Amino acid sequence: MSDIRPFRGIRPVPDHAPEVAAPPYDVVDYDEARAYVEDKPHSFLRVEKSEIELDRSLDPHDPKIFENGAKNLKALLDEGLMIRDRRPCLYLYQQRMGEHVQVGVVAGASVDEYQRDLIKKHEHTRADKEEERTRHVDLVGANTGPVFLTYHARPEIDAFVDSIRGDREPDVDFYSEDGIGHTLWVVSDAAEVQKLQELYARVPHLYVADGHHRSAAASRVQASRKAKNPGHTGEEAYNHFLTVIFPHDQMRILEYNRVVLDLNGKTPEELRQAVGDKFELTDADAAAPTEPKTFGMYLPTEAGGAYRWYRLRAREGSFPADDPVGSLDVAILQDNLLGPILGIGDPRTDKRIQFVGGIRGTGELEKRAEKHGGVAFAMVPTSIEQLIAIADAGKVMPPKSTWFEPKLRSGMVVRSINDD
Repeated sequence: MSDIRPFRGIRPVPDHAPEVAAPPYDVVDYDEARAYVEDKPHSFLRVEKSEIELDRSLDPHDPKIFENGAKNLKALLDEGLMIRDRRPCLYLYQQRMGEHVQVGVVAGASVDEYQRDLIKKHEHTRADKEEERTRHVDLVGANTGPVFLTYHARPEIDAFVDSIRGDREPDVDFYSEDGIGHTLWVVSDAAEVQKLQELYARVPHLYVADGHHRSAAASRVQASRKAKNPGHTGEEAYNHFLTVIFPHDQMRILEYNRVVLDLNGKTPEELRQAVGDKFELTDADAAAPTEPKTFGMYLPTEAGGAYRWYRLRAREGSFPADDPVGSLDVAILQDNLLGPILGIGDPRTDKRIQFVGGIRGTGELEKRAEKHGGVAFAMVPTSIEQLIAIADAGKVMPPKSTWFEPKLRSGMVVRSINDD
């Protein structure tokens, strides 16, 4: 079963939602975030990435950062830019990106189910990032950024969600500066809340699509607060964490492309020759590949020459077809080319490789490859079915395997972990 809980959400008043709701903290760097809040001084980035108002030399774990985030959240409430709902609610969060529409249920998900692997993961986390998010949640006293969850779609949930959306006007509805539509319905009726809980109780597993560090932080916060609470009952707010839960067939994954900043001492001719053992190499009329196990490679025709696109097709037998991880396109490229030929041993730490989300287009790959004299690779997106299969197998995906779009806006709904 999946135990989802309503909560008294903190959210922007409708007129201020476009200026408060913000990009996720981890898709903008320090300078980008500072520039962003210059135009939007009430942006939720001042809560989620509150170091932008402080000396950038501060240690990322310095309590001053998180205390500043808590102060800024309180200010948004005190100034009437955000409100807190009077009763526990669930929420429907719809996003529109061009013709693509996805609708998720905003709810508290169970930390215990996360720890028991009923909420399944597919990525490793880094201890330093876990620690930073743990301190943020604990000292701000809230889940400020939602975890993106998915599940095998169930028609009865789709039908009930659609019935709620169809019966009433949304509580929040706006387009952000990147052209994404964000629509929110508050589900406060006790019967509707109970019905959604009953429907999700029939879902055996949820899957973390995006937000592994936020999920891990929720687990660490629960452990810390539980240890300090001799009257712990399991019903405290810290036992659940903020999520938006989407059916798998509404998910949109874009490719996560690669740029290697040099040719590892090889000439373009030598690189093309080296890849021939594991890949069929042909000229390409288009940058992006259109089918799995194929790749676009952007490389000069000769040293110092003009760049062009080539097509690589993985040769039969060059990868373990029955391994859900080893047969991923990102693994095939890493194991057969990036590692053995270009010397990228650990893509998590190697400074010679850059990862470029598909939302930025292949033009960004061309620009970076040409700037550094390196080589770019265009990928086919990992499918949501592959992600679920890997999570079900208890395995871990290679780094930078998925890029979800559209991104969830931070500050649309915030969940306090301090009991009333």
